[in-house]
Amino acid sequence: MTDEDPQHYDWRAIQERWLGVWDKLDPYRAGGAHEGKPKKYILDMFPYPSGDLHMGHAEAFAIGDAIARYWMLRGHDVLHPIGWDSFGLPAENAAIRRDEHPADYTYANIETQAQSFKRYAVSFDWSRRLHTSDPGYYRWTQWLFLRFYERGLAYRKASPVNWCPVDQTVLANEQVVAGRCERCGTEVTKRNLTQWFFKITEYADRLLADMEPLEGSWPARVLLMQRNWIGRSTGAEVDFVVEAAAGRPEARVTVFTTRPDTLYGATFFVVAADSPLAETLVVPEQRAAFEAYLQQVRRLTDIERQSTDREKTGVFLGRHAVNPVNSERIGVWAADYVLADYGTGAIMAVPAHDQRDLDFARAFGLPVRMVVDTGGPDPAEVGVATTSDGVLVNSGPYDGLGKDAAIERITADLAARGGGKAAVNYRLRDWLLSRQRFWGAPIPIVHCAQCGEVAVPDDELPVVLPDLRGQDLAPRGVSPLASATGWVNVTCSRCGGPGTRDTDTMDTFVDSSWYFLRYCSPSYEGGPFDPDAVRAWMPVDNYVGGVEHAILHLLYSRFFTKVLHDMGMVDFVEPFTAQLNQGQVINQGKSMSKSLGNGVDLGVELDAHGVDAIRLTVLFAGPPEDDKDWSDLSPTGSGKFLARAWRVWSDVGSAGAAAGPGDDVVRRAVARLVHEVTGLVEGFRFNVAIARLMELTSLLRRAIDAGPGPADPAVREGAESLAIMLSLFAPYAGEDGWALLGRDVEGGDVVGRATWPVADPELLVEDAVTCVVQVSGKVRARLSVPPGIDEGALRDLALADGAVRRWLADREIRTVIVRPPRLVNIVPA
Repeated sequence: MTDEDPQHYDWRAIQERWLGVWDKLDPYRAGGAHEGKPKKYILDMFPYPSGDLHMGHAEAFAIGDAIARYWMLRGHDVLHPIGWDSFGLPAENAAIRRDEHPADYTYANIETQAQSFKRYAVSFDWSRRLHTSDPGYYRWTQWLFLRFYERGLAYRKASPVNWCPVDQTVLANEQVVAGRCERCGTEVTKRNLTQWFFKITEYADRLLADMEPLEGSWPARVLLMQRNWIGRSTGAEVDFVVEAAAGRPEARVTVFTTRPDTLYGATFFVVAADSPLAETLVVPEQRAAFEAYLQQVRRLTDIERQSTDREKTGVFLGRHAVNPVNSERIGVWAADYVLADYGTGAIMAVPAHDQRDLDFARAFGLPVRMVVDTGGPDPAEVGVATTSDGVLVNSGPYDGLGKDAAIERITADLAARGGGKAAVNYRLRDWLLSRQRFWGAPIPIVHCAQCGEVAVPDDELPVVLPDLRGQDLAPRGVSPLASATGWVNVTCSRCGGPGTRDTDTMDTFVDSSWYFLRYCSPSYEGGPFDPDAVRAWMPVDNYVGGVEHAILHLLYSRFFTKVLHDMGMVDFVEPFTAQLNQGQVINQGKSMSKSLGNGVDLGVELDAHGVDAIRLTVLFAGPPEDDKDWSDLSPTGSGKFLARAWRVWSDVGSAGAAAGPGDDVVRRAVARLVHEVTGLVEGFRFNVAIARLMELTSLLRRAIDAGPGPADPAVREGAESLAIMLSLFAPYAGEDGWALLGRDVEGGDVVGRATWPVADPELLVEDAVTCVVQVSGKVRARLSVPPGIDEGALRDLALADGAVRRWLADREIRTVIVRPPRLVNIVPA
């Protein structure tokens, strides 16, 4: 609205006016004590400060904001906070490229994004703002690490780890996607390093079991992805004795198998070439061949090693293992298709019933013995392993048994002889959290030659990152912190002798595994969070973010919450009651990318069309979980709709208000639309809710121009409802409409703190509905009938209609399908 042209919808002037008012009023600050109101904690996955906001942010934060605004309008005390996930590789890499310090780059981007969020009119409680790279935050990240360490849930060990040769750091299994670094896309290799881990596997069963209450409130695909990642499988642990040879002692090696019923078909034994076990088992005569082969294996990615298309390779280790069910001696081989971090890094090979084992056996001329008869050809003859169920053969006393009975019998017999036991295995591996980079929370451990690992005392936290400005932070395979000798060399707090700080930093997913708890009391100094504040706000009621976080962040956050529950710090076991995934904003059928030249600059779009038009466009394009192609969307069309709504408010606001209840037809229509929009918003069907608001705008326009007029009380009530409801999706327009209707917004009566309209139930009762009558599937009549009409009465009414009788003529009626009160379908003979 402008003084020069009061009838013109000027979104630029509207944005400028209300943004300043909101900054002054701070209307979305959460109460905390709730003051008798029910609470809602609405949380958007916090952003990474890698630049300004982009189109993905535009959709995700519009969704979360609509949910938060709705519950505020419904009278809830709503916590809707904002912060930044501000440690991590992208900021460090970008800063190195720009010859900047990561802190300078990160905090400059945070300020840019903060201003963009305010412009985008997101209803955040800015008083709770946090940054995970602030010492005041990562002090408590370190404190939590130490509590995990005390409970045996944080530990350090040598292990083959995923290594990104470009980022020069280790990666957790969850950060390797299709064999590549999720950050830079480089093929990941393996290294043997001593690293820190969180013992997430200790919580595998609880992470699975606690998903059941989340069914229906979390996306089904997220729960499925987590179940598959945890990968619980039942079977047996089987002990194979590797015979002594060439001065090497006898060794007992345990393998896990889901098919102990196939043990009689195990004709060789395979050890991962890069596992410590292979190094231990190889005899001196085979060492040269083994080490040459090991060099080949280390050049391969895990994806390449597990490819079914690759020719199978391996080397005999010069040892034999004894099959515990038949005492058969079988050769022990090292091969690349078995991975060191799967179980014990060893498998029993059953070539007749596993294709990779069969390919290996055929490559090296090893025996193939069918032990499950499925009625098909012998795998040894056709070169195709059989994996389906059947009856045991060539299995001694177990011949003739089916799969389940054989598994039970063989497992019990192994247990009785001390050669194995029933077991559960998991695909999930412990969370590798060490990173050899600068921009992260330092691990609060000192290494002392006398005392070993020594936790930094709580009163010395945080262990603050050294500044290292002007120093080379480029990755070198070890953390840049190692070069900060003044920071590294310290006194051991236990014995007073010399010690060195651990120079690795924590995975940034550690920071984000508890930030939702810190929002409840971001200034609290007595611990990572105020227990009373967490009790008042947690768990999060609606968590909005991308499905790409289904495994990493969501699984880690669930793990952290369970540990904190066991520590007595929280009284719930799941952090997020409900979760909503938004789709991706793409362009021209593809993900936006600089290399493809199809990127869309959010700032440019906001400058061209205004915030409300962009927000409305991304929400109107489809359900939240669907991808939206920007090339198919029309922010111009959204702007035109907003202009129509604004003219309704302008006309009604300038007309004054007449006395009386108002036009009954308008009141009923408004009530119906209010009722429908309410249900649609609560079901997250924002696109359909916006369509109903467009319908309401058209209804009010007709009522103003050709009906009871703008002063009619029912029209005014409809205009107020429109301002309130549209403010979920277009907050600037809604606020301006609210002011046009006479509200003192600048005095504090903001539309975001109004009361959501509630439809009078009596106005929702229909006096009559339209029933469609079809003859042979074609509409031949429309009848106005009572909504409660029964099937018999509706049938008689339809058959008595003159138009229906003319279309039937004298034909016999085969059947009449009645669906009261909306449909009758007559099928002539």
